[in-house]
Amino acid sequence: MSQTFAIIKTGGKQYKVAEGQKLRVEKLNVEEGSEVVFDSVLMVSSDADLKIGTPMVEGAKVSAKVAKQGRDRKIIVFKYKAKKRYKKKAGHRQAFTDLEITKISA
Repeated sequence: MSQTFAIIKTGGKQYKVAEGQKLRVEKLNVEEGSEVVFDSVLMVSSDADLKIGTPMVEGAKVSAKVAKQGRDRKIIVFKYKAKKRYKKKAGHRQAFTDLEITKISA
């Protein structure tokens, strides 16, 4: 039993997605509950065939619903040079968007 999936590009990264899948990506400037369409699709695979883009698949789109906008937990960035009296501490919280893939069309 094969499943339809696609490889999309967003936020400088590539993601393998399938319909109904939940996905966390870099922050997108859209409202919660709204629809977002990705047209930078690198590959689409279904039961019947496989389409590979050069670099993008023409006419292929992936639709997703924005489930949540948020910020991840804090990570500590600590820089230190031995014997030089240099240390620097900073925190960072990465912004994200949770998506639910609704439709893959090629």
